[in-house]
Amino acid sequence: MNLTAGWLELSVAIDAEAVESVTELLAQFGYNGGVAIEHPIIPGLDGPEYTIDPARPVTVRTYVPIDEHAEDVRAQLEQRLWFLGMMRPIGALQVRALAESDWAEAWRRYYSIQRIGVRTVIVPSWLSHTPEPDDIVLSLDPGMAFGTGLHPTTQLCVQLLERYTPDGGDVLDLGCGSGILAIAAARLGAARVLALDTDPVAVDATNQNTTLNGVAGQVRAALGSLGSGASFGHWLGWDAPVAPVHAAPADGAAFDLIVANILARVLVALSDDLVAALRPGGVVISSGIFFEREAEVAAAFVTAGLVCLERHQKGDWVAFVHRRPAQDGQQQGADT
Repeated sequence: MNLTAGWLELSVAIDAEAVESVTELLAQFGYNGGVAIEHPIIPGLDGPEYTIDPARPVTVRTYVPIDEHAEDVRAQLEQRLWFLGMMRPIGALQVRALAESDWAEAWRRYYSIQRIGVRTVIVPSWLSHTPEPDDIVLSLDPGMAFGTGLHPTTQLCVQLLERYTPDGGDVLDLGCGSGILAIAAARLGAARVLALDTDPVAVDATNQNTTLNGVAGQVRAALGSLGSGASFGHWLGWDAPVAPVHAAPADGAAFDLIVANILARVLVALSDDLVAALRPGGVVISSGIFFEREAEVAAAFVTAGLVCLERHQKGDWVAFVHRRPAQDGQQQGADT
């Protein structure tokens, strides 16, 4: 794919009650699951304060690369929105072509400060924020990698990282996007984090963001995947040069924690590789799982020898926490 070809901005105006369902739908089609939500605001009389106008529609946007798949994506999304429109008011899908130079500014306009965990706050690199005493602030410039913290699966992963990141441990962020989860793990106490992605743009964005957050010495980003995943290529089917990076050493016991916010089918395919890369007693946080696919992931993980500790759902998206038993074949309760 030619990354300089530009982007399609796909947007739709909806009522407030449809925001969650439409956001989740657009996330299935948009690049890296990125969705921007623009609430109608009433400016304050003084300073930056504002209120949301409930009488006006909310606009939800996503972006897709202009390539041979773009028209099919647009048609599928339009059809799915039509079906949703049978249940509540949803406007017509609006389509706008953007040149590469305009894309970053278009996305930046809808990106704001977000608290996505108990302690974790994501702050765009071009904005300022006064943190609470216990806050962990992640300064982020998503660039073309899109990982912004807006998506429910990212929020679920951050919330779980706040509880499960091992102090001084080794962590793998599989499918790192813009590096949010890798940086969060480093800031939460991990000694070393390996961030892998099959998208070279994501690797570049992660490297830039680790430097921006002062954790470049703890986080190493690389092109590739875990085990057999290196042969899958780009998750969108692009003809990208994917290096055969294998995260685990020969003994297969590299990580205390793996966080994998990727597609359900990839989680299923890599279930054995995930177990092999975990130290005994290690934990896998998995998400990117649409609820209709969760049974497949759960079954694959159990077959691979993992024990389920927790299941969480946000909208239509599911996250799991699994543990590799301290001794293979040993059954453990779902304690945390």
